[in-house]
Amino acid sequence: MARDDDIAAKFTRRSIVFGTAGFLGFVGLSARLYQLQVLESGKYRGLSEENQFNYHLLVPSRGRILDRSARILATNIENFGLLLMPEQVTDLDALLSRLSRIIPLSEARKANIRKSFAKRGLRAPIRVANNMNWASFARVNLWLPDLPGIHPDVGEVREYPDGSDFAHVIGYVGRVPPEQARGAGALLRHPGFRIGRTGIERNYDLDLRGNPGALKVEVNALGRTVRELPDIRTSAAAGQDLQLTLDKEIQHAAHMALSGPDISGAACLIDLEKGEVRALVSTPSYDPNKFARGISGADYKALLDDPLKPLFNKAVSGTYPPASCFKPVIAMAAFDAGLANPRERITCTGKIKLGDREFHCWRRRGHGRVNLNGALGTSCDVYFYEMARRLGIERIHDAALKFGFGQMFDLGLGTGSAGLVPNAAWKRARFDLPWAQGETLIAGIGQGYLASTPLQLAVMTARIATGRNIVPTLVAGTAKPATEIPQLDFSTNALNIAREGMSSVVNSPWGTAYVPNGLDGKNMLWAGKTGTGQVRRISQAERKNRIRKNAELKRELRDHALFVGYAPFFNPQFAVSLIVEHGGGGSKEAAPRARKILNFALQQQALKVARMAAGTAPTEVAR
Repeated sequence: MARDDDIAAKFTRRSIVFGTAGFLGFVGLSARLYQLQVLESGKYRGLSEENQFNYHLLVPSRGRILDRSARILATNIENFGLLLMPEQVTDLDALLSRLSRIIPLSEARKANIRKSFAKRGLRAPIRVANNMNWASFARVNLWLPDLPGIHPDVGEVREYPDGSDFAHVIGYVGRVPPEQARGAGALLRHPGFRIGRTGIERNYDLDLRGNPGALKVEVNALGRTVRELPDIRTSAAAGQDLQLTLDKEIQHAAHMALSGPDISGAACLIDLEKGEVRALVSTPSYDPNKFARGISGADYKALLDDPLKPLFNKAVSGTYPPASCFKPVIAMAAFDAGLANPRERITCTGKIKLGDREFHCWRRRGHGRVNLNGALGTSCDVYFYEMARRLGIERIHDAALKFGFGQMFDLGLGTGSAGLVPNAAWKRARFDLPWAQGETLIAGIGQGYLASTPLQLAVMTARIATGRNIVPTLVAGTAKPATEIPQLDFSTNALNIAREGMSSVVNSPWGTAYVPNGLDGKNMLWAGKTGTGQVRRISQAERKNRIRKNAELKRELRDHALFVGYAPFFNPQFAVSLIVEHGGGGSKEAAPRARKILNFALQQQALKVARMAAGTAPTEVAR
């Protein structure tokens, strides 16, 4: 009996302990539920709502790039693609297998997607497909219920309607480099977003880019959008349009003038009213649309390996000896220094001697007795050796700077070269050697250390034609008014001497680039100067026996062909420079091409004036 009492007592104590613990647990649970459901209900309701709603980034339309008449050079077209949301994917391989049965998906592409998936984790969308046609895009949309994690994406892709014509100026857009995207805002991390990588696209990227917007959307358990909330929306602000001074048709004509098998070179055309660049061409070129859509490795390698360097902007970054195109500068400097008399005649026997060295004229038998005008018209080297000897390298250096040599003009491309204008101080600093008088003679014919870009040669020509300190511009609205451009620091007489000599080059039967019946075949007078840029050293033995012709040499040893000119001779409107790399003589290869460009530009100018008078000039195109 006593034992039964002990058992009952133990049972009672245990009941009390467990009952008390249960009661306290119930009270604690009730308190926690009260805290969650009442006291903190707002907080968790908000978190619950965040699980039901997402924000979609609204990518802004990139600003267009327009020519001087508001014709489109770069724009945007609709682009259909697919995005993969990593956080919504449970079996990536199965998903890719299903998707590849609907649209073509190579093993290499699948591997890249897997790599991105593993690298990014659940943080950012992955672009699965881009530049899809409508049929493929619609087919995927029909199968979306079986493709968890795949989302249709309708965006924009950059379009360059003129292809290679403007590639070196406009540049192209491309993917954001990983190092730039790291730590950047959401826009730069968006898988479809592109930024300017070269040219105008890069240098004006922030202006063209615009500002993103955001849209709140409701999503289901699979993360798919079920409805948009238009009242909770920040619209994207499109990028600014950018207008250039280039003329679409003149640019195309200049590009065609420098096109052909194994042709590489550059051309620049400047409107002489304010210095606006109407054409800036480098050939061979490339199609920027390939870069905008994602160029293949094979295509990119082909461009890199091409010996004619299609990716290199020769017009602003290529440096070449200005050759005989530099002789008008020597003539003006010598005249203003009182060292040249236009009536003085100097005898050219085909060479001049300085110490134990001989300096040869391009014409082996010489030009006989020539004055300044004749020396410019026939491009007599011996005459300009003598003028350079009288001037000295320091005067030559200073004169060259006044005509734009040695300067890198900012066209907004983010690239370019200043070339080189040497003097004694430069050589001492560069080689720790004194300047030699023979180097002065060589500089007098635009050879030696002297190096210039096609853009600089066009600027030189523009300054000779106008007598004003023309500065080239490429972006509309950035040029100074014509009345504010200062006069060049050379006398009118010196400028007229250079102009008349350049007229003799193309308008006189004995000129090196004479064309019967003028520039247009209707006796329009113009002015120009040929140049043949030597790139190899001719040995004395070769001079004694026979100098090999350009056609007999390897391409890289052939002379560069150059030409500069302006038109019309009276009341000039345009200045041009042109180089054909390793093209041989300037008279044969460069002058005819430059003449085509000048002729076309003048015709277009006349048409534009006529259209404006008739009220039919092009107006801005709607977005």
